Amino acid sequence: MADAEAEAEALLASLHTLELQHAEWQRLLKSGLRSHQGELAEQDERTKFYRAFESTVIPGLLQTPDYARARFAQVVMVHRVPNDISEAVRLRMQRQEILYRQDKHFHFVLTEAALCYRLCPVAVMLGQLDRLVSLSALRNVRLGIIGSDTQYVVDPRHGFWLLDNDLVRVETYSAELNLRQPQEIELYSSIFEKLAGVASYGGAARAIITRVIDDLTSDLPEDGA
Repeated sequence: MADAEAEAEALLASLHTLELQHAEWQRLLKSGLRSHQGELAEQDERTKFYRAFESTVIPGLLQTPDYARARFAQVVMVHRVPNDISEAVRLRMQRQEILYRQDKHFHFVLTEAALCYRLCPVAVMLGQLDRLVSLSALRNVRLGIIGSDTQYVVDPRHGFWLLDNDLVRVETYSAELNLRQPQEIELYSSIFEKLAGVASYGGAARAIITRVIDDLTSDLPEDGA
């Protein structure tokens, strides 16, 4: 009997670990977007060094309010969760205050494609790109852009975040994956370094952003609407 109880406890512990590692969006967001932003803010307080790679979207910590609103609107549409977008945007903007804390350090790597995808109106994307240029000048923020003509060492399969050396976070369509195994963290750290190694930084990165801005501007109506 004691062995059966111990085995049951072990199985429950394993199930709890699995739920933490594979958190379905329907469960995470069942009460709305706001609560998840609060959970991320708690993680922000503990994290000192952020490494993020994104191949399709602008990272949340770098988003403008309008771009964030467009991203949250997609989440509400796809997952049919409560619409508390305005509050979620406010909390995401509040979280961005950590970008100005000198005890925090950030290394972002984006593909040029992430700057071009039409995930929001052109005018919104132009404002977002302008913000990237400004943020690239922060002393504790390193922003790399992988140009479309770059030869990759590893493929840009999906976006991911490394929080210190404690956690890898991956967002899929269905779930948020929180990976904590040392071998997983080591693997993603190695992949990040390879992606970061082919990115452009400083003036070269801003030149790529400016090129995309020029291309998008040419697509605006003459009245700028």
